[in-house]
Amino acid sequence: MNLTSRLNVLPFDDLDARRTVLTEIFGKPIPDSLSILPPFYCDYGLGASFGERVFINQGCFFLDYGGITIGDRVLIGPRVTLSTAGHPVELDERYDFITHAPIVIEDDVWIGAAATITPGVTIGRGSVVGAGAVVAKDVPQLSVVTASSVVERKRLKPASPTHGDPEGQWLTTRAQVPHDEQD
Repeated sequence: MNLTSRLNVLPFDDLDARRTVLTEIFGKPIPDSLSILPPFYCDYGLGASFGERVFINQGCFFLDYGGITIGDRVLIGPRVTLSTAGHPVELDERYDFITHAPIVIEDDVWIGAAATITPGVTIGRGSVVGAGAVVAKDVPQLSVVTASSVVERKRLKPASPTHGDPEGQWLTTRAQVPHDEQD
């Protein structure tokens, strides 16, 4: 994250320095036609690869520990999040480890502003992801997907009272916190 901090304070028109820092972040040469506008945030860097003529707009977050592959001629709007990592869903396992799965974005994809792509998703060639969409399953080729509706998928088992939290501090609810200590 030190490298992305360096990237994000460079003068906007210093393209040579930006390319140098991006090469450090990704651990290998990047295509000359790759354009990433700062600010840009990345937690690992070494897990991302890019095709030709890729454009990544401002304020994007790449959590790339699980691997991100971006094809040719991909357009990524501002504030898009590509997250390859997460935590187990079950409460008794949630704090024990991190899960991860790759994201693949095929050629000629356009991802609209503030979309979120979750671990394990492939977005098929030529598809469009609408602004603000949350994509949690594969998108077929030449498709348009939109929306961020909430759908209850399953009910979770309750956790043991202090699993992963022997002092019971994480289980404190806002209602139990004195008013003057709330956010």
